[in-house]
Amino acid sequence: MLRILARVAFICNICFLVVSFSQWLPQFPDNALTSDVIVLGWMGSLVFNVIVNLILLMLFFIGRLRKTGVPVWLLVINFLFFGIQIALLILNRNLR
Repeated sequence: MLRILARVAFICNICFLVVSFSQWLPQFPDNALTSDVIVLGWMGSLVFNVIVNLILLMLFFIGRLRKTGVPVWLLVINFLFFGIQIALLILNRNLR
């Protein structure tokens, strides 16, 4: 279950990158797929990253992190994206 959640969080993080860099594209298309990418990028990535990182933190403290079967690179990438998203939330809140 955790492997699937970590993979979904990774896909949402890719959508987060696409949405974040879309402001520099000359003309971002306006269609249903774009709306899905925006929702997955801004909302889904934050929700799934919170869930995955909380579960991983609990598993780390009880000593069962190695038994999850989730690749280390995926854990690190999801954690880095989570840190970036929290920083962006704090930065955007302070700009208002």
